[in-house]
Order: sequence, then structure tokens, then C-alpha cells
Amino acid sequence: MIDQLAKQLFSEFNEKVSGFSSGSMEASSQLRAIIESALRKLNLVTRDEFDAQQAVLLRTREKLDALELKLAELENEQKPQL
Repeated sequence: MIDQLAKQLFSEFNEKVSGFSSGSMEASSQLRAIIESALRKLNLVTRDEFDAQQAVLLRTREKLDALELKLAELENEQKPQL
């Protein structure tokens, strides 16, 4: 994912700076290193990982709701009948 984004950014960057000077390749390399470093620090996850975690959280929420309902029923049963 990061490599794909980096390639796209560098491709667009190279199109913009091509022909300016011979130092543009060095600038491109430096820019690539900066962008890669910044993207790696973002701690991104893939869409598949996100969807999997979202499904786990949904199942957990459903189980928690069921347990809360069961607990409320048990508490009502334990209350002394007046």
C-alpha cells in the first residue's frame, strides 16, 4: 500500500520536475525518503485489516449487549418480591 502510494507520488513529482535540472533526480530521491518515512510513522492498516477488526468489534458488541440483558434479567429475578 505504501509502496503503491509512494510510486504514484514519485511518478507525479518526476513529471513535474523533469527537465528542470540534473539535480532533480537527487531531489526526487530525497523527497522519496521523506515521504516514505512520514508514511511509515502513520501506522496505517489495510482495508482488509480494518474490515476484519470492525467485524470482531461488532460481534463483541452483540455479545456484550446479550450479556447485559441477561444480567438485568437475573438481577430482576433476585429482587425480593414486595
